[in-house]
Amino acid sequence: MEQRIGSSSNPLNTEALKAEAVTSEPVTGAGFDPAFIPGITGPASPSEPKSSPEQESEPEADAASAEQTTADEAGASETPAEDTPSSSDGPVFEAADRRARIVADHKGVRLSLDEESCEFGWDEIAAVESETPRFGKRYTITVHTPERRWYPIEIEAPSRSRFKEWDEQLDAVLDAYFEDGD
Repeated sequence: MEQRIGSSSNPLNTEALKAEAVTSEPVTGAGFDPAFIPGITGPASPSEPKSSPEQESEPEADAASAEQTTADEAGASETPAEDTPSSSDGPVFEAADRRARIVADHKGVRLSLDEESCEFGWDEIAAVESETPRFGKRYTITVHTPERRWYPIEIEAPSRSRFKEWDEQLDAVLDAYFEDGD
């Protein structure tokens, strides 16, 4: 007994599949890509246009930041959480360990873990929560978005005494830049 699929005698119907692939656009989002996380940019798709001359200068900036990160990792396992120079004179919070880093300044909040990173502008943030453990040295900061998603990151402190200092610096940044929606 022979079973046929579709209207063609060819069970794979390759011409119909080719026509469908040309006309349909790829579907993106968490329902189709388990690695999809809003706020984290994925690899560029091949359908995007080539970079413009303005964008060609960005790899130089990326290389400079990569050199700074490498220098930070080589110098110490924990980057000082002191104010770093920026274009704004306002407060800056920065904390890092050997794998994770958080920076909060006038631009927003940037989280990175190993090779992955994401950036949230202040208009994309619903709340920022910090948590200190009862035991241990892992300081947790969670960024909440209006879409009811949250992005936690843990920073291992060199000592528990840094928690109070980090809380004060983070509060200063939030007081300066974060506008509560109340």
